[in-house]
Amino acid sequence: MRFLYNLLTYLLLIPFAFYWLIKGIGNRSYVDRLSQRFGFGFPKVDKCIWVHAVSVGEVQAAVPLINTLIERFPNQQLVVTTVTPTGAARVVALFGENVVHCYIPFEFPNAIRSFFNSIRPSAAMIMETEIWPNLYRGCGVRNIPLILVSARISPKSVPGYRRLLPLIRDTLSHGIIIAAQTELDAERFIEVGANPARTWVTGNIKFDVELDPEIADKGALLRSELFGERPVWIAASTHDGEELLVLAAHRTLLQRYPELLLVLVPRHPERFDGVRELIEKQAFELVLRTAGQAAELSSEVFLVDTMGEVPLFYAASDIAFVGGSLIPVGGHNLLEPAAQGRPIITGPHLFNAQEIADDFIEIGACSVVADSSELASSVSDLLDNPADAEKMGRKGLTVLEQNRGSLERLLVLLEPLLVENDS
Repeated sequence: MRFLYNLLTYLLLIPFAFYWLIKGIGNRSYVDRLSQRFGFGFPKVDKCIWVHAVSVGEVQAAVPLINTLIERFPNQQLVVTTVTPTGAARVVALFGENVVHCYIPFEFPNAIRSFFNSIRPSAAMIMETEIWPNLYRGCGVRNIPLILVSARISPKSVPGYRRLLPLIRDTLSHGIIIAAQTELDAERFIEVGANPARTWVTGNIKFDVELDPEIADKGALLRSELFGERPVWIAASTHDGEELLVLAAHRTLLQRYPELLLVLVPRHPERFDGVRELIEKQAFELVLRTAGQAAELSSEVFLVDTMGEVPLFYAASDIAFVGGSLIPVGGHNLLEPAAQGRPIITGPHLFNAQEIADDFIEIGACSVVADSSELASSVSDLLDNPADAEKMGRKGLTVLEQNRGSLERLLVLLEPLLVENDS
């Protein structure tokens, strides 16, 4: 089966290259260091710790881990790989020259071989759900300890993995340590071939989110400068088709709260222009973050067309809607607004982090809405009842505090391997 898998990776090379070149037409960042996708142009690094995080969400989740590794293992360089350019930009913004960034290569054998010949890690950590047979085998045959951090498998993925069971079992057989988010995730990994003796439940490292200690003050200052005293709600990490629903809810809300401002933050930067055009087409009074101007009293929507500022705008808002959830994307990180005590609203499509969402829903730390009408109603209820909004925010903080500690549990597994390879 590995032969067929490798054959498929080579057959996909041309369409893969074509896909990235097409993406690069609209967004030049997609052709940045494009050679690395195909196994060329990696930096030469020896004796490093390698952390892989697909995109912005995984990079943000890895912040406590990476900062801890930098502090505890100063003799080893940190290499962070991503798939997306937005993830790359976030790595640079967060860590600067403290880490080396490169793109992960496509999954064909020659590219993987070139990657490991350039990046010679003493240990590897991969965030969440990435299962790549050749990449994992590359670690195994080179005796590189590999830990899957906050590992999870969704129920929808299990049937697909079962169909590829020989390949998946072989992929997970190279001494890999599974640091699963939940007992159910651990059971699913074992079901598809993971070694039970090397499968642990450490929790979700996202609960150990690190905020700028001055974020509340910075948010308050930003709000004062840009929004004044008017009420503000934020819709963050929204996707195509979702902005229209959010704007419909906002139009309904403006009938009752004419001073209400919507802060809209699309998930992907290549969509900023399209979302701006949508807002203008819907005839809302618009202000762009990149314009460097404060919202006027007549302004109705503030479009954040920059990267990396979502936590700051959560801090500057009264109510947070977390996107990717009104349409079947699977939802995004509820923990960022929760860490700031914001009342949270989300749609029903939460399968990317269902266990976390269930914890929030169970104790009333968020509201779940099905459409634009329910979204407007939920925002209205929170605006009318600030005490209830504050109570919801406190419940979110409770969920966060009760689930912290994943990083320390992970380090119990990591440190023996890293100390051994650091000596």
